[in-house]
Amino acid sequence: MKVIVVGGGAAGFFAAIACASLEPRSRVTLLEAGREPLSKVRISGGGRCNVTHHCFDPALLVQNYPRGGRALRGAFSRFQPRDTIAWFAERGVKLKTEADGRMFPITDNSATIVNCLLDTAAAAGVELRSASPVKTIELLPNSPEFAVSLQNKTLVCDRLLLATGSNPAGHRWAKALGHTVRSPVPSLFTFNVKDPRLQELAGVSVESARLRLLDTEEKLEQTGPLLITHWGLSGPAVLKLSAWGARMLQERRYQIPLQINWLSQHNLETVRQQLERAKTDAPKKQIINYCPLPLPRRLWQQFVQAVGINPQRSGRSWRKMS
Repeated sequence: MKVIVVGGGAAGFFAAIACASLEPRSRVTLLEAGREPLSKVRISGGGRCNVTHHCFDPALLVQNYPRGGRALRGAFSRFQPRDTIAWFAERGVKLKTEADGRMFPITDNSATIVNCLLDTAAAAGVELRSASPVKTIELLPNSPEFAVSLQNKTLVCDRLLLATGSNPAGHRWAKALGHTVRSPVPSLFTFNVKDPRLQELAGVSVESARLRLLDTEEKLEQTGPLLITHWGLSGPAVLKLSAWGARMLQERRYQIPLQINWLSQHNLETVRQQLERAKTDAPKKQIINYCPLPLPRRLWQQFVQAVGINPQRSGRSWRKMS
């Protein structure tokens, strides 16, 4: 049997390896348009490659996926993070778990994962063809075979697997072959926020902030690390919120109020209590230089100015803050 996998990313490699391993007599060809396969794996996780997540209950695992949870439940019951860990361990790659549940190779180097996939594919007999962009795909008339046209030749196969990710060409091929494809929208993106209060604060980060999209029918919020950038906001909390609200944000043309709780572990009353306590603990300190809350110094100073307090004042100024 001849099998062609289109797309040389992590999914394409894993699929090609699985096909070649389960049916050693098959001829598996992996087509990658770029010159370097697994390019996104190399840069994922800041170059460390976050392989999987430390969650072994399929019912809980699917809750981390904004869409498709029902379909993934069955898939995760057959192959889940525990199986991924074992798969790499069998090939000499050990993974570690970080505080937020993400799992990385103990080398903290994405090349470890890339080399493992390349070596395993080669050992399984997968033929890798880089710099081989697919032009067209069609089902041959009166035949169960597929014709995959490249730049200078056409390949014929019995089985075809599309692992093209968000590439529009992959969607077109799938539709042409009779599949239903729901148009994708951007996800896992940063927020462009034009707020003068965030100016000059690029690089400031908060370990745990709560973000909420307002004026929505459903409750869309996320809590996690937040980073202020030159253009707005980034960090895990923003990326997760953009994923869960992807379609709603697209429908609203990405124009929607955003509420930020910079102290997600505190409520309004506990913040007031700490500000009241500061009047006693630091009655003579300038308010601009003394932050009684777990906030970055630059962010605190910006808040002081934003609420209209003279930064040189002390003592009774805390009353206005509280």
